[in-house]
Formats: sequence, structure tokens, C-alpha cells
Amino acid sequence: MPDRRPELRLGEYEAAELGPEQLTARDLDRLYSLQARGCLTLLTTRAGWRLKAEATVGVLLLDRVRLVVEPKFAIPGEQLMTWLAYALHTPVPTAARRWSTVPDGYADLVAAALLEECEKLLREGLRRDYVRRQSLEPVLRGRLDVAAQATRRFGQLDQLHVRTFDREADIWDNRILGTALKAALSLTSDSRLARGLHDVAHAFPRSGTPAAALRALERTQYTRLNARYRPAHTWARLLLRGGGVTDLLTDQGTTAGGLLLAMPTLWEAVVRRLATEAAAPHGGRPVPGNGGTGITVRGDLGSTSTFRPDLLLSLPAPGTDQHALLPVDAKYKRYDRHGVSAGDVHQLLTYSAGYTPAEAPSAVIVHPQPGGYARRTLRIGSPQRSLGVIQVLGIDTHAPPEQASAWMRAALP
Repeated sequence: MPDRRPELRLGEYEAAELGPEQLTARDLDRLYSLQARGCLTLLTTRAGWRLKAEATVGVLLLDRVRLVVEPKFAIPGEQLMTWLAYALHTPVPTAARRWSTVPDGYADLVAAALLEECEKLLREGLRRDYVRRQSLEPVLRGRLDVAAQATRRFGQLDQLHVRTFDREADIWDNRILGTALKAALSLTSDSRLARGLHDVAHAFPRSGTPAAALRALERTQYTRLNARYRPAHTWARLLLRGGGVTDLLTDQGTTAGGLLLAMPTLWEAVVRRLATEAAAPHGGRPVPGNGGTGITVRGDLGSTSTFRPDLLLSLPAPGTDQHALLPVDAKYKRYDRHGVSAGDVHQLLTYSAGYTPAEAPSAVIVHPQPGGYARRTLRIGSPQRSLGVIQVLGIDTHAPPEQASAWMRAALP
């Protein structure tokens, strides 16, 4: 059934007041845990509590309140699913066009995307695979379990211990989706969507717990036999982890009963794909993040530390057959309205000094700019010499990702 508890709605970086009776002790523990991870800020006031959203959007089901944080700054609600699907390398669901975040929330969008993919799998027919079973049968099917027959039936033949190996739909590819459909039911606020989820969930087997389904997802390898399950599993992972997905959303998933999306991490994933696609026609490619490609700090108190930009591109050097590195960093900040901070300038200068040629140090910042594209060049220098150039690129998040990729291809230095 759809959730019926009172709803509190606010946008990114907006605040709301809560009475002391609206939050339980369990709610406070969950909110303080989210505050420690930078998702929100909770302050005590004379009248109760003041809750301020940060750059994390989505739904959190508290004991007495349904908290909905809407995307406001960079990506409008109607475009959120398009950019999320782009970051996840999965097809954009038609649910992104059928549903709006205005009345129902981000959780309903993800649940509708999962429902759409599950309905498609049902129309095509669920995948079946051979499953080994042990059972007690009146007739011989499969192979007789001689040891069990001798030790448990003591020579009686009215019931036979047999081992069968039949093709069934009760496999992990389907169990994952059954568990995710059940989880989606607890989050949705729309009665039509809840009915659809309830009807389809009966066609899928379920595992015992979301944790078991997540472990199965981590083990899943896609071949030609189950490749069509990948989009459905992508949306299932979001729901089962409460928004957390490997290297995209919250690191450890959110607390149970929520579906939260960390917008800065989503923006990093978007920029990695945008820049990779933009560099490919130029003969460029991303440099893998593992290995010895980071900038290393040694000699300080504690252990050695390493850091690197969000993306490091290898691009052909003009007029040569060599490649040069270009650091690209995603910034989920209002650089469409104010200048680049001193901290970010220092960070990008470090990247340019560490990766690019000494005679032409350069780096790129990519930020969201709703409603248009923008490009400006920062030239940093001292009285003695030039220190580097930083290209600041604003990506129109109202446009389709494919159009943004084409613009970035022309804008890359």
C-alpha cells in the first residue's frame, strides 16, 4: 500500500521546522547519521528542530513524517531520471516521461522505472535456468539419492529421496527483482503505481532479505543469456541500497526506509561520461584511476596520502604523435552565479602542475549551468610567470545529455 504518513517537502539547501513530537528517538539517530555523512543538517531550536537539506535529494521515511527533498539547483525534476540513466549507462525509461517528481517524488520515479523493466521482462518471458532440488517423491524423478534412501527410509520404497535438475524461474536474476519490487511498495506514494508494483511482484520469486539480493547482485555476471536483465537490476540496486550504488551514490547505502541520491556524486558520474565521450572523437581516452597515477604526499604526520582529479584524460598533443594528460574535475557548485573559489583554484593548479606539461599547465572544471552553456578561462599567474590556465565549462542540464556531450566535445581545449 502507498505510504500515508504526513509529508514534509523541501528543496536542495532549503530548511524546514519540525515540532518535538514529529521526531522519535530512532528518527534522531538516523538523521544524525545522515548529518555525519553530509546529507543534511539538524539543529535544536526552542520550538523543536530545524532540518536543512544539503545536496542530497530523494525520500526518507521517518516514523511519523515522510521527508521529500526535491532537486532544485542543477537538474530539474523532469530531467533527473534522464541524467541519472545517462550516468548509470542504462536506457532512459519511459517512466521518466510518464511521471513527474512534483506530486510523487524521486522514489516513485525509480519505482516506476523498475516496474517498466519488470513488465518488459514478463512480456518477453522470465529467464529460466537449471535448479538442483532434493525432494521426497512417490515415483522416481531425476536421480535416486541412495544414501538418503538407505539412512532415512530404511529400505522402504513407498517414498523416494530424489535429486532433480529442472529449469525454473526461481533463480537469482528473478529473485533480485522480486525483492526490489517489494521494497518499492514501501516507498511509493501513488496508488496506481502501488497497484502495478503489487500485481507484477507476484510473478517474481523473492529472496529472504534485501541484503541477500544485494549480495547476489554483486556476484552477477552478464552474458548473452541475461544481458536483458541489466537495466532492471540497475534500478533494483538503487532501491535495495536506498539510493547507494557502487561509486555513484551514498557509500554505504542510506538507512532503511529511504531512497536518497547524492547530487555531487551523481554530477561526478555524469562528467566522467560526458568528458570520455567528448574526448573519443579527438582520439582521447580516460586514464584508469588505479595504479600509480595519483599525486602523492609523503613526509607528513601519519601515512602517505594520494589524491587525483575526478577524471584524467589522455589527449593527442597537437602536431605530434604523443599524448598529453588533462585533469578534469566535476564541481556541483553555483559557478554560473559566482566566481571559482580559491580552494578550487588551488586544487586545479595542483592537478595541472602534477599532470600537464610544465610549459603549458592546464585543467578543466565542469559545473552544472541550468538553461544554457558557458565557457570562461581563468589565467593564473604571479609577477614572475604564468602558473596555469583553468577552463571553466558550464553544462546545460536542461538539455539532453547527448547534446551536452557534443557541446563539450567542441569546448575541450
